[in-house]
Amino acid sequence: LDYPRPDLETVRQLAEQIIRGLRAFHRLEMVHQDLKPENILINPDGRITLIDFGATRVAGLQEAKTHDTSHPLGAALYSAPELFLGEPGSPQSDQFSLGVILYQLLTGRLPYDTRVPGIRTRKQQRALQYQSARAWREDLPAWLDTTLARATHPEPHRRYLALSELLHDLRQPGQDWQARHQPPLVERHPVRFWQGVSAVLLLALIASLAMGPGA
Repeated sequence: LDYPRPDLETVRQLAEQIIRGLRAFHRLEMVHQDLKPENILINPDGRITLIDFGATRVAGLQEAKTHDTSHPLGAALYSAPELFLGEPGSPQSDQFSLGVILYQLLTGRLPYDTRVPGIRTRKQQRALQYQSARAWREDLPAWLDTTLARATHPEPHRRYLALSELLHDLRQPGQDWQARHQPPLVERHPVRFWQGVSAVLLLALIASLAMGPGA
């Protein structure tokens, strides 16, 4: 994947194709486990091809031996933290790798620098601090930074449940982000807000008059 500093729309298009390939893997209960730039080829017509399935994990097949957590399958800088703790690969670990790649495409850097390969304990995993992509690219939307942070969260259960959700949030603000950052109705639609207030007050006045002075 040799694509220095592509624009945001190009990154979205690349992500869409990679996600399509990963979802096909995951539907077959397979995990790539070695997603990195070198294993993502862009054909002359712009189509993406995922290669190198030597580390692929297939559900139901026993590993011949326990993984060496200091050297998990896959490229260390793109591997999810849980792999360094001896956990098996999962769709969420593939998602982490994809998130790191997208982050790197947009910023030229890694969200956790080179700290992930040094993870050996849960405490170290939880201590990982995401570096905002906007620190390197101020032009990136804040909601996109939130999307990248979730996709590369140190803990797998905090990432997206499905890659389709990640793809959606790469194109527009996710519901969680909107809920946290959306301004109140009075700021978004002041006319509608005051119309609503007036209607409520009018109904209250009518109810009061209907009850009469002796009520």
